[in-house]
Amino acid sequence: AKIPVILLDASIMARYGGRLDDPREYVKALGLMLVPFACIMTQPDLGTGLVYLCIGAVALVVGGARPKYLLITLAAFVAAVIAVFVVDQIIYNSTGEYKLLKQYQRNRLLVFLDPELDPTGDGYNLKQAQIAIGSGGLFGKGLLNATQSTHGFLPEAPTDFIFCVLAEELGFLGVMALLALYAGLVLISFRIAGASSDLFGMTIVMCVVGMWLFQILENIGMDCGLMPITGIPLPFISYGSSFMLVNFVMLGLINSIWAHSEKAPQ
Repeated sequence: AKIPVILLDASIMARYGGRLDDPREYVKALGLMLVPFACIMTQPDLGTGLVYLCIGAVALVVGGARPKYLLITLAAFVAAVIAVFVVDQIIYNSTGEYKLLKQYQRNRLLVFLDPELDPTGDGYNLKQAQIAIGSGGLFGKGLLNATQSTHGFLPEAPTDFIFCVLAEELGFLGVMALLALYAGLVLISFRIAGASSDLFGMTIVMCVVGMWLFQILENIGMDCGLMPITGIPLPFISYGSSFMLVNFVMLGLINSIWAHSEKAPQ
C-alpha cells in the first residue's frame, strides 16, 4: 500500500505548483494525506503508520508548504503523542487496562529508554541484537556462520533483525559496504529528482527516498538501541517477497521518471 500512498501524496502536492501558502488548502492537503495513516492505525500497525507519516512529511516539504505550517503541524503532532500517553495513563488508573497503546508498544518504548529494564523479557531482543552486532568484529565470522541467529538466540532474524545477521557474518567492513550501497542509491535518486521535468515526478522520487531513509535509519537504529523497536524491515535486505516486490516497483518508478526527464540521454 506504500506505492498508492506515495502517488496520492505526490499528486496532491503537485496541484499547488511548488507553493502552498493558503492555510485552508494546507489543512485540506494534510487531511487527505492523513486518511491512509488513520486507516492503517485502526489495525493497528504503528510501524507502517510511521512510514506513511514520513512520506507525507516529505511530500509537504518538497511540495512547497510554508515552513510556518510545517512547524505548527510538528508541534501538534508532538502534543498529540503526549496527549495519547497522558489519556492512556488516566484510563489505566481507572480501568487497570491501557486502551490507546498496546502493552507491548509501551514495553518497547520503556526498554528503549532503559535497555536494562527487562533483559530476559521485553529487552531480550535488543540485548541479543547488540551481542550479534558486537560479535562480528571487523571482518565478521563468515557467511552462514552467525551463531546468534543460527542457534536461535536472535528472534526474527530474517526480517526485523537481518542487519544484526549481516553485522555478525560480514563484520564492520561488510556493514560499511552495505551503507555505501545505500548512500549510492540515495545520491543517484537525488540526481534523478533534480533532473525531473515536473514537480509530480520529483515529489515521487523524494517520497521514495524519504521512505527508504526512514526505514534504513529505524531498522538499523533499533538493532543498535538508538531507536525504539518496531516492525520496520530493511529495504532490499529483509526477507519477504511482497516487500521486495514493492521496492523494485519503486525503482521502476524512479527509472521511469529519469527516462522521461529532459536531461535523460535520448
